[in-house]
Amino acid sequence: MFVAASANTDITETELKKEAGIEFHQGSWSEALKKAQQEKKPVFLDVYATWCGPCKMLKARTFPNEEVGEFYNANFINVAVDGEKGEGLELARKYKVRGYPTLLYIDSEGKVIAQTAGYRNPKQFIQIGEQVINR
Repeated sequence: MFVAASANTDITETELKKEAGIEFHQGSWSEALKKAQQEKKPVFLDVYATWCGPCKMLKARTFPNEEVGEFYNANFINVAVDGEKGEGLELARKYKVRGYPTLLYIDSEGKVIAQTAGYRNPKQFIQIGEQVINR
């Protein structure tokens, strides 16, 4: 990927990786469901905890992956919430999260389509998403 930058612009490698990976929705859960209805896409919900090792691995190795980003951004509304804080705590209760990370695939009505847990490498993570889309 070629990025042209002016002398005043500092683009770090980390910022480039973020651009290439999954773009997570920056709003409330109800806004994410509304967006899912409008775009006719399911929601991918990552419920994590800040202390969770596998959660950190997903954020470092899987979510920034370019192929993962291309697939998930095209096929899902992506949401990540801390299952121990704020709206994430409510969602963890609602969807009966028992461990972290819990990866949920939810329709625009808020019903669970599929659910899994634990770390997945980019290839495995795309395969799960394909199974959800092709169900």
